Amino acid sequence: MTAKATFLAFDLGAESGRAVLGAFDGERLELSEVHRFPNGPVRVLDSMHWDVLRLFQEMKAGLARVAGQELAGIGVDTWGVDSALLDAQGALVCTPFHYRDPRTQGMFEQVFQRVPREEIFERTGIQFMEINTLFQLYALAQQHPQILAAADTLLMVPDLFNYWLSGQKVCEFTEATTSQMYDPRAGDWARPLLERLGLPTRILAPVVQPGTLLGPLLPAIREEVGLKADVPVIAPPCHDTGSAVVAVPASSPDYVYISSGTWSLFGVEVTSPVITPVTLEHNFTNEGGVAGTFRLLKNLVGLWLVQECRREWQRQGDDLSYDEITRLAAEATPFASLLDPDDPSFLLVGGMPGRIQAYCRQTGQPVPETKGAIVRCALESLALRYRAALKQLEEIVGHRLGAIHIVGGGGKNALLNQFTADATNRPVYAGPVEATATGNIIVQAVARGYLKSVQEGRDLLRRTCDLQVYEPKDTARWDDAYGRFQALRRR
Repeated sequence: MTAKATFLAFDLGAESGRAVLGAFDGERLELSEVHRFPNGPVRVLDSMHWDVLRLFQEMKAGLARVAGQELAGIGVDTWGVDSALLDAQGALVCTPFHYRDPRTQGMFEQVFQRVPREEIFERTGIQFMEINTLFQLYALAQQHPQILAAADTLLMVPDLFNYWLSGQKVCEFTEATTSQMYDPRAGDWARPLLERLGLPTRILAPVVQPGTLLGPLLPAIREEVGLKADVPVIAPPCHDTGSAVVAVPASSPDYVYISSGTWSLFGVEVTSPVITPVTLEHNFTNEGGVAGTFRLLKNLVGLWLVQECRREWQRQGDDLSYDEITRLAAEATPFASLLDPDDPSFLLVGGMPGRIQAYCRQTGQPVPETKGAIVRCALESLALRYRAALKQLEEIVGHRLGAIHIVGGGGKNALLNQFTADATNRPVYAGPVEATATGNIIVQAVARGYLKSVQEGRDLLRRTCDLQVYEPKDTARWDDAYGRFQALRRR
């Protein structure tokens, strides 16, 4: 089909949300941002939550801004692992918790006493992180059992918004797999595992595949925002990384992708989950993809380190742009100090520049004193972390991997892109920056018949996307730095 069509993608990340309009004319996909709004944790007493009601109001504001358009579809993607609990009437039982809420600290030990780590991985194939829904739900059962007892349905965050838009209570596949509560071999929730942990399976909603038409936008919302015609609500890959990987314009099958943003999702696309002892040893994950694929990847701390530094400096009255911060980092001394991005001290919100300085002090390295030195330390360390992940991934798949494609907002950071090429000794292709919204819209277009397949969408992007290429250079210095970096990780 070559007819023109316009789609709306809601792309919500940990730092901001956007409504993005995608106009497809059969040859090109043109994106335009029609609404942007901030996002972030809300502290209530000792807990951290998401303000989902405000986010939904912002989504309706985005719809109102395109009320004059004839939309072929609406799709929502967000971050993973967080969920909402609804009562029997469909109302929120409590405000959804933020994945950085500290209530999950120590849950590994408690869960593994009931079900061994190896068995959980064998059932789910998912990387172990205390922020995963499995550990969040277990923490809730231990600390606030009355909340869980009142719940009738569990929906992941994008599924909550889909419910509010369409009235359908379902969980989309790519998002469901981030929970560490889904069994990819069985093709269903890992119910026996959850029952052994004392978690209720009655609250689990049906799982649907990306590209599912959920139904028309609810009439009350359509009238509120001023839309004149019915619009189908479509489940894209509702996990933002799932949508971003759809938009990787690779030309060979041995590529590596990095979906770069607050987190760096580093991996390859496979046709079936790779659940092996080596995958478990390296703590890689098998998250759901599109068209029967899985995303074999490592969830790495990404530009979170830089984002938190910038937020701290803003609180102190120094409102630097990301371009200014990156310029200062480029001017700083190379390899003066390094850090392990996975160190637990970097997970929590607040005081990131001081945390980085304290880490360097505790590890006997020069303490970075300037903003540029702090950010360069973070970026060089992140590139070296990519190198370590690449080595592990090649061990898992059993062969050498080729070029690295960086998609998402982090692809705008030319300094990190070059560092990645240098550290890994691989060519790096950056783009598209708007990968998540692009992938979201591609799957909507496939669902409505405007594209034949996801591959056709990728071919279109490869023809039309302006990719930036970074060739490796000065690799010997990075080899030396990698030895220092690995020594820090072994501490």
